[in-house]
Amino acid sequence: MAAAITLAAETPTLSAANTGFMLICSALVMLMTPGLAFFYGGMVRVKSTLNMLLMSFISLGIVTVLWVLYGFSMAFGTDSGGVIGWNSDWIGLTGIGLTELWDGYTIPVLVFLVFQLMFAVLTPALISGALADRVKFTAWALFITLWTTLVYFPVAHWVWGAGGWAFELGVIDFAGGTAVHINAGAAALGVILVIGKRIGFKKDPMRPHSLPLVMLGAALLWFGWFGFNAGSWLGNDDGVGALMFVNTQVATAAAVLGWLAYEKIRHGAFTTLGAASGAVSGLVAITPAGGAVSPLGAIAVGAVAGVLCAMAVGLKYRFGYDDSLDVVGVHLVGGVIGSLLVGLLASGKGQSDVRGLFYGGGLDQFWKQCAGVFGVLAYSLVVSAVLALLLDRTIGMRVSEDDEVAGIDRAEHAETAYDFSGAGGGAARNAAQAPLAPAENKKVDA
Repeated sequence: MAAAITLAAETPTLSAANTGFMLICSALVMLMTPGLAFFYGGMVRVKSTLNMLLMSFISLGIVTVLWVLYGFSMAFGTDSGGVIGWNSDWIGLTGIGLTELWDGYTIPVLVFLVFQLMFAVLTPALISGALADRVKFTAWALFITLWTTLVYFPVAHWVWGAGGWAFELGVIDFAGGTAVHINAGAAALGVILVIGKRIGFKKDPMRPHSLPLVMLGAALLWFGWFGFNAGSWLGNDDGVGALMFVNTQVATAAAVLGWLAYEKIRHGAFTTLGAASGAVSGLVAITPAGGAVSPLGAIAVGAVAGVLCAMAVGLKYRFGYDDSLDVVGVHLVGGVIGSLLVGLLASGKGQSDVRGLFYGGGLDQFWKQCAGVFGVLAYSLVVSAVLALLLDRTIGMRVSEDDEVAGIDRAEHAETAYDFSGAGGGAARNAAQAPLAPAENKKVDA
């Protein structure tokens, strides 16, 4: 994201076109969080559907309030040591005029901050997929609060804030390969190493209960991702946003084909879950790279991500970490792939004149990308694990074994995703409508 790059030497004036474009992009990015909820919600067993939906939706509430109170200031305020920002005039969003422009751009500060807010909302929601079926909702809400404050806000400053160490180093991350996807994927790995595996992991079938919901969620993510990526140039004046839009579509299509081809060769079938997961892997990988590579480069990014992420999702069975919905395999691995490929495939004809190794630029940009990737990965992994350990040792991160087996929806939310009480008649209907006794409730395992 080009958050602090001045596009022109002259003093910019407010552009109604760019402002309207960015408000639309902000709404598209907001839609990604409900899309993610459906994507994850369809992938879990029926007894965890509502919990999975709400783990995404609660991020809209918590992170929005934190962003207004101090998050925007921490991420994009005046730099301190390349590590964190701060601007007391932005606390509670005070001191921001209605037509005050974001420095060097033609959009108001309020528009920039609401666009960035939607990124902040989405990122912790991504983590939730790794923790399906077993985390207390209260602990999850507290984790979001602490993680966003101690990890996301600082990392966003590193990558996109003027003065952030990765920004100043020249790490290219157009829309969030490091700050969003590697950050969330590493956090997911850190947490699951602390809280452990689901009951029945590698023994019981844990198949998606609704593949149509998965496909719906993937479609909403794909749609919203155009705002996520193309909007990250913060305007539509020089064609870079259009390049990013095209590359988003191209890479995602290539990733679907790559994942399905691997799946057919490895497992003998083309699956809808594979197509949906392949699409997300391509979206993740092109996110940091799409402003720097050509459309042919985007095909390469997507195809590589589709195949390697399809391979990576099986690593949890080899190494024994229970990444429920493959956040590590898709978001962490896809983010690393896309970020590092910038150092190889940057054409010098997109967001900047930086060229990658395959375009005669040597390895200079590749090493910068490595610094950004592994700096964010290490920080997020360690801090996230520490936060999970702290919560686990105090309030407890996991639900009880009985509640996990019976279903986290009933235990944490006193609801179920599907009500079949009206499907029968007579005595069957009356029995279906009767509330479950506590002992019966513990035996339900959909």
